[in-house]
Amino acid sequence: MTLQIVIADASCLITLDNINEIDLLPKLYDQIYVTPEVANEVGESLPEWVYQRSSSNHSLIKQLSAKLEIGEATSIALALELSDCILIIDEKKGRRTAKQLGNAITGTFGIVAKGIEGGLIDSPNTIVERLEQAGFHISETLKAKLRAEIH
Repeated sequence: MTLQIVIADASCLITLDNINEIDLLPKLYDQIYVTPEVANEVGESLPEWVYQRSSSNHSLIKQLSAKLEIGEATSIALALELSDCILIIDEKKGRRTAKQLGNAITGTFGIVAKGIEGGLIDSPNTIVERLEQAGFHISETLKAKLRAEIH
């Protein structure tokens, strides 16, 4: 069995915590990493099963942080250093940059969809509403896709 490693940006952790689904991550993945910058952004709500790890590619971080927030920049850099990992990132510009650099990516929506598919979400019929109440923006297309997964 292959070890499944993810590197999470702050938005995913904060959103999943706000909708009481943070425990999806260790159910779906073997190891969850964040950079110290992301840990600072998440703050006290960072679960103990999340490991902190820094990227050593300071020049890439400097280059990326010129156009992205520091948490996204450090997460992308770390994802490039770890082989066979998935980067969880939601912000459009960060996703585009990560893809251009060759990162495998998903987002909060992808995590939630995978949780629904695996029967890991207790109240899947309220997930769209819970995400929206937490301030997570979902297009009508993605809402329809989530609702189709539920039924």
